[in-house]
Amino acid sequence: MTNPSIITRERIAAMEPRIRPYVRHTPVLRVDMADFGQAPLAVDLKLECLQHSGSFKARGAFTNLLERPVPKAGVVAASGGNHGAAVAYAAMRLGHKATIFVPEVSPPAKLARIRGYGAELVVGGARYAEALAASEDFAASTGALQIHAFNQQETLVGQGTLGLEIEADLPEIDTLLVAVGGGGLIGGIAAWFAGRIRIVAVEPEGAPTLYRAFEAGRPVDAPAEGIAADSLAPKRVGEMMFPIAEAYVERSLLVSDDDIIAAQKALWDRVRIISEPGGAAAFAAVLSGRYQPSPGERIAVLVCGSNTDPAKF
Repeated sequence: MTNPSIITRERIAAMEPRIRPYVRHTPVLRVDMADFGQAPLAVDLKLECLQHSGSFKARGAFTNLLERPVPKAGVVAASGGNHGAAVAYAAMRLGHKATIFVPEVSPPAKLARIRGYGAELVVGGARYAEALAASEDFAASTGALQIHAFNQQETLVGQGTLGLEIEADLPEIDTLLVAVGGGGLIGGIAAWFAGRIRIVAVEPEGAPTLYRAFEAGRPVDAPAEGIAADSLAPKRVGEMMFPIAEAYVERSLLVSDDDIIAAQKALWDRVRIISEPGGAAAFAAVLSGRYQPSPGERIAVLVCGSNTDPAKF
């Protein structure tokens, strides 16, 4: 397994100015939980849902394409949708061919984004693991550069730039809640903070990948079900991120599909933020009471994706 020190603050800090021309510095919105029918509590929402391609994934995608030589065959990625959209967007911006494999569970909004960026889209298999296997076969036969959604050093470094940005925006926070699927996002962010704040993972009950890994002491297979299965349901967390999580992530909390739906609705109803299920999962932990803050605790929540059908709102 990767030593946590390999994904260093120095690597992340050096990468940030390289991707800066291609990614947005996303805004922070401070809300009072009293507006959501709860006891007064100031919570800072980092709105990475407003990032290019609709999620934080653009950071890791650009890092891969800028750090690794891209062959004539272009790049290939497997994705529930967000990583594929980000790789397609980065490839379009940098002039490379992209082929994206997605499972049948991927929603139409994400497929439309991928096609809109000019990538070749291949839909097949019931879940992410099957799309990943197909993408690996494609890379082997064509020579295309494989860009893994979470188990890749460059991906972790790129997502870590979001930790750098959060610290610049919110230097006084005590706790950051982050949704987890394969763990590239929380792995990069945790590597940046390196224990200087509390990092809490949030996962759907139907896809408890990091929760199960913490129980077992290593990445293990977990169910891949639930409303956020297109973004938070790989078979297991990445081998590269797990030592970082063991070192720097306090714990993983599980939220129900109903909790996630309620968080999506509340974000739209009260602050007019559109979030996909995976993007709203971290806020669901606060709204549902699954995360109970201490008196005076300064909390930030990452809203990490918005690729969903706007008609739902």
